[in-house]
Amino acid sequence: MELKSFMKTSVENKYQAFGLNIKSEVLLQELLVTKEKKRNIDVSVHIHDLEDCWASVNNGKKTVVKKDSLLFKVKNTGIFFIEKGNKILVSPLGDFDQKKLSLYILGSCIGAILLQRKILPLHGSAIAIDGKAYAIVGDSGAGKSTLASAFLKKGYQLLSDDVIPVSFSGEGVPMVTPAYPQQKLWQESLDQFEMKAKDYQPIFNRETKFKIPVEDKFAAEPLPLAGVIELSKTEEGQIKFEPIQSLERLSTLYKHTYRNFIIPRAGLTEWHFQTSAKIISQIEMHKLQRPVSTFSAHELTDVILSSIYKEANVI
Repeated sequence: MELKSFMKTSVENKYQAFGLNIKSEVLLQELLVTKEKKRNIDVSVHIHDLEDCWASVNNGKKTVVKKDSLLFKVKNTGIFFIEKGNKILVSPLGDFDQKKLSLYILGSCIGAILLQRKILPLHGSAIAIDGKAYAIVGDSGAGKSTLASAFLKKGYQLLSDDVIPVSFSGEGVPMVTPAYPQQKLWQESLDQFEMKAKDYQPIFNRETKFKIPVEDKFAAEPLPLAGVIELSKTEEGQIKFEPIQSLERLSTLYKHTYRNFIIPRAGLTEWHFQTSAKIISQIEMHKLQRPVSTFSAHELTDVILSSIYKEANVI
């Protein structure tokens, strides 16, 4: 197989994202480029022929998970191999697109890298509020990015959209590390925020979802995780906000861990439990239901902020 060499950059670009120094042969336009030559590289991304490797282990599934590695294939896009938390190999296939490769590298591949490095990746958006991080998690379509965007409209900052890296400080405090300064929003959300789609680049294969740069609203330093809000939709017409109690807190973190199917298959179940237990002992967790019948992002931010300030005895 002749790999398409034009997929490689002329030089290996170096980036910073997710608390990692990344060197990549694939252009990752979304990430912040670092020009510091002496930085140690945490993760390398290379173009590599994985066809034979896939053929030798393929058991009819789309994903092969082992203790220190993950191999998966996406039709007409590529084969991806992630190993030991420091290496991503990409084998382009068929009528692939550079943007689509980048989408999987910064999504599933980085999610696996973080798990292999024992950094908890939550699936959602993280917002910086008064020097603390708040993670908005939820199922696909719950409105996580839209709610985060409403916070940005109020002057708050984004830490991460889609994959939220949570690790611990030397003092054992859960910390959210910034990912990169970009959001993804659907056309409906752009309309509600009076943003014009022509000003933004659509995400590959999703013509009604767009990349939204937020460099001027990006929190570039790690912040302590103070709360997790699980966002969901309801047919009822009212907003509901209530605490998540006891063991449900553990199951909530597991449910919203990015690519959580990897956890048991990679022997990470005990680590995930211990990590989650350590986190929930130090943060607030709430359920937030939004009505599907109306656009309520601005009201939701008010509910969350009211709770935060009340807990801080500000009001």
